[in-house]
Amino acid sequence: MALLITIVGLIQSWNVALALLNLCLISSIMALGVNIQWGYAGLLNVGIMGFAALGGVAAVLISADPVADAWAAGALGIFVSFILAVVTVMATVYAYRNMAPSMARNLALFAIIVIGLIAIRYFYGPAKDAIEDVNPASEGYLGGLGLPIILAWPVGGVLAGLAAWVIGKTALGLRSDYLAIATLGIAEIIVAIIKHEDWLTRGVKNVSGLPRPVPYEIDLQQSQWFVDIATRLGQDPALSSSVFVKLCYAVLFTVVLLAVLWLSERALNSPWGRMMRAIRDNEVSANAMGKDVVARHLQVFVLGSIVVGIAGAMLTTLDGQLTPGAYQPLRYTFLIWVMVILGGSGNNWGAVLGGFVVWFFWIQAEPIGSWLMQTLTAGMAEDNALRVHLLNSTAHMRLMTMGIILLLVLRFSPRGLIPEK
Repeated sequence: MALLITIVGLIQSWNVALALLNLCLISSIMALGVNIQWGYAGLLNVGIMGFAALGGVAAVLISADPVADAWAAGALGIFVSFILAVVTVMATVYAYRNMAPSMARNLALFAIIVIGLIAIRYFYGPAKDAIEDVNPASEGYLGGLGLPIILAWPVGGVLAGLAAWVIGKTALGLRSDYLAIATLGIAEIIVAIIKHEDWLTRGVKNVSGLPRPVPYEIDLQQSQWFVDIATRLGQDPALSSSVFVKLCYAVLFTVVLLAVLWLSERALNSPWGRMMRAIRDNEVSANAMGKDVVARHLQVFVLGSIVVGIAGAMLTTLDGQLTPGAYQPLRYTFLIWVMVILGGSGNNWGAVLGGFVVWFFWIQAEPIGSWLMQTLTAGMAEDNALRVHLLNSTAHMRLMTMGIILLLVLRFSPRGLIPEK
């Protein structure tokens, strides 16, 4: 992989190579999170997209500047409606647990939910409208806390972990295929909320201009020390500034990847890791040995989701904006699954390698395909219909390339590139 990325830097540009490296690092972290759930415990989570989106939301809530007018217009109403929602849930759970099954309990639950929803809507509706009416073209939301965006990475993990706990408490008792359907549906619900709740994340209008944990190119170009170094090396300061920024991101992402990889390896090779694999291989036997299978599944489901949430916050940090419409299952769920399967489920190093390999060819399939088609059709006339068709079809090469790679790996190394020991 180092050789391939170096070739990209030499042939295309180092900007492209480093941008590719940064996305490979983030994808590897996501693959590690899925490997914790599937490789350790056999949990089929097809809702990765939702946890990555929550990481992106954390980046906005932590780093975006607060919108003072929006806070004054409706923050109190949002807070009151949130408290009422918590009280409604707690009252519903209390009534369900402490009342004997009867018609009276059903009526009480119905009354609590209806009254709670009416009270929530009474405060939430006007507050939401007031916030979204505050300069909707450029604001229209509460904003964030204005803190360094790097703090959003652990917060993104916490948000994803809390969501995973709620999902796990209700869905982990389902059979694996039903769990997959449930997690996919819940992920779509999370993304739908982010798209439509403008007061929280501006919806499909996007939040752009998020602060960076690394220097800005324009600041570097105006710094005499940086210009002197670039000139001494015979490089253009503008190009060098872009490369330097991407290197800074690469260092940060590498530190996080190595930390998650080290913790994952420690966990996998500990008694806890051996217990999780025993539960994965035979739940009945593990339960007979006194292991609480449901509790352990919930634990590993939350841990894997935390890792995905951290990666989601990192990706939004790299982009500098939150784009809810960009969260698609192909990119944020199924492609991550291909990384884990291709790399070798149950092996952390395999998940990392799968993240690099899959993302590299996902991005480079189109330029490689374009070069291949131009080479194959070099002897044809410029207006030849077949040549024009083949050159125009190179955008579809990535799907075919992913299919071919996955089929080859499953055929010749069915346990992945680095199989589980």
